[in-house]
Amino acid sequence: MKQILLTLMVLLFAAGAYADETWKTDTNIPYTSKTDDYSTHRLLLDIHHPEGTASAMPVIVWFHGGGLTGGEKFIPAELSRQGYVVVAPNYRLIPNVGVSECIDDAAEAVAWVADNIAAYGGDPSKIFVTGHSAGGFLTSMIGLDKTYLSKYGKDPDNLLGLIPYSGQVITHFSDRESKGIGALTPYVDDKAPLFHVRKDCPPYIIITGDPEEELYGRYEENLYMWRMMKLAGHPDVRIYRLDGYNHGDMAAPAHHILKKEIARILKERHQ
Repeated sequence: MKQILLTLMVLLFAAGAYADETWKTDTNIPYTSKTDDYSTHRLLLDIHHPEGTASAMPVIVWFHGGGLTGGEKFIPAELSRQGYVVVAPNYRLIPNVGVSECIDDAAEAVAWVADNIAAYGGDPSKIFVTGHSAGGFLTSMIGLDKTYLSKYGKDPDNLLGLIPYSGQVITHFSDRESKGIGALTPYVDDKAPLFHVRKDCPPYIIITGDPEEELYGRYEENLYMWRMMKLAGHPDVRIYRLDGYNHGDMAAPAHHILKKEIARILKERHQ
């Protein structure tokens, strides 16, 4: 109980301290080396950060949802002015590209953040990757399958945490649909986070909604992922279930868990 109270006090203090800073959001910053028209139009990101560059704050990379077929970048209100530099990238969408290209874009965005975020007051050694639904899927894929970030000269194990919200861990349903596989047919290939279970990735924190209200058995799917990570020997894998919240509604309350887990990981990292 004392530890819980201490964590809450740290979060409240940080929120109060950073509320007095002047914050801004820079929008539509290009992050890609791709040169085709669709990529240059789509592969942009927004950065919510304090004025000045001396803060060296933790960084949250937030990937939007939308089934890999829709959605737009945005800064969650619950994460603004909270003591984090928040980066919200867009990525290319199916059917204009395939699922591998969506994952590749997410990796390129995170690599860009690692190389450039210090100029916006962020600490490149304190990057947390998260996202809702399709964004949770992308979070897991770039954090577990090392080939995507290694293409851009980065090691996902240098990230401080992977925190997917209700993300698909079997092959994504939009990818399965393109193969003629139904939404309720379990299928796992190398573009599924479950295929890349390993014990040495960064802290892996899973958040889902209510089992009875989630999308396509998403809670049970992630519960199996949690168990496989535990059996693989991962030392810091957790799962949270938000009862009473459906797939779409669970994101807002999940931000509280994200902030609590970031505080815990940062504290343990500096012990």
